[in-house]
Amino acid sequence: MKKNVHEFEIKLDKEWKEALDKAYKKKIKEVKIDGFRKGAAPKEIYIKKFGIESLYMDAVDTAIQDAYRKLLDENKDIVPAIEPKVDVTGISDSNVIFKFTVITRPEIKLGEYKKLGIKLEEATVTDEEIDAEIKALQDQLADLTTKEEGKVEKGDTAVIDFKGYVDGELLEGGSGENYSLEIGSNSFIPGFEDGLIGKKVGDEVTLDLTFPAEYVENLKNKPVKFEVKINEIKTRVVPEINEDFFKDLGYENVKTLDELKEEVKKYLVSEKSKKLEDEFIDACLTKAADNMEVDINEEIIDEEVHHMMHQYEDQLKMQGLDLEKFYELTGQTHEDLHKNMEGEATKRVKYRYLIEEVAKKEKIEFTEKEVEDKAKEMAENYGITVEELIKAYGTTDIVKYDMTMHRALEIIKEGNK
Repeated sequence: MKKNVHEFEIKLDKEWKEALDKAYKKKIKEVKIDGFRKGAAPKEIYIKKFGIESLYMDAVDTAIQDAYRKLLDENKDIVPAIEPKVDVTGISDSNVIFKFTVITRPEIKLGEYKKLGIKLEEATVTDEEIDAEIKALQDQLADLTTKEEGKVEKGDTAVIDFKGYVDGELLEGGSGENYSLEIGSNSFIPGFEDGLIGKKVGDEVTLDLTFPAEYVENLKNKPVKFEVKINEIKTRVVPEINEDFFKDLGYENVKTLDELKEEVKKYLVSEKSKKLEDEFIDACLTKAADNMEVDINEEIIDEEVHHMMHQYEDQLKMQGLDLEKFYELTGQTHEDLHKNMEGEATKRVKYRYLIEEVAKKEKIEFTEKEVEDKAKEMAENYGITVEELIKAYGTTDIVKYDMTMHRALEIIKEGNK
């Protein structure tokens, strides 16, 4: 067993009896005993009919929190790194015994984190990159106009009706009406968009295609037939480079193409600088973490993975998906996703321990006023009151922790510039 794994047995007597009473009050509302109104039977009658054991599960749920508080009160030096594992090792009508397996922060031996030989590159931008960005801005502001005559070309948007058939049956989710499809966007399976090039409004096309090998399990490599009708063709008309274009971009003071190029150059340099700084920080943290000695428990990594999976699930929900649908579409399992995230989770935990240890070594401290000022600044940025911020965080200690981590990260950065 690792040094940072601790086992405790906590026995509850009085608290257990109180938990049993709470469990009885909950259970009695759910049952009807002959001779009594629902919820009115005395505890002794309930136990005689159902047995004291019927209360154990609900009582344990209540008593665990009491036992955990007792453990922490009796062991002030124990600071759990993750939620403890809990087992019930003894239970009766008079007491309950819990066994807690508590994992604390692993021992860390900090290595070199300054003068790592990593340099921050200076951002430079070429004329070709500036021209490409201006072209991209033109594309963003391009208007779609109906092509009165002519055929579908790459870059056009075809408004189509389509139906897909697999094994002679209509494909679920494979139909649409007046669907706007940009030709060349690769939104549909290979061959679909290319099959519409050269067609005119009113044309009806049959496309015999095959789903790619990297598709959902039940359709990959299967032949599919699409019946498509072209209802309308729209073409992109990019704006001319003139003062109206400059204003549409928000550059009120720009009057010439050369002035626009200067503004675009500033923007690109700024974006590249941010990217290079992020890469620089990551390189510093990676090397400093490699110099650090720490043996991280699998359980700590596992909890970080679960946290990441919850975040990923929230992102999927914003796209109208859930994990089950994701697994169905990708052919992955819960175990696959968990394993795929373990590397990133390990890196996150290592970085966190590294930065915390640097903060400790550098003796980073903040006054109460500095923390209060930061809380006010954060509240203003979020558009809420300080009271609402503290309520959301639970305590200003989180604000102080964020400040400490940020200062330690700045020390690592400055030590390598």
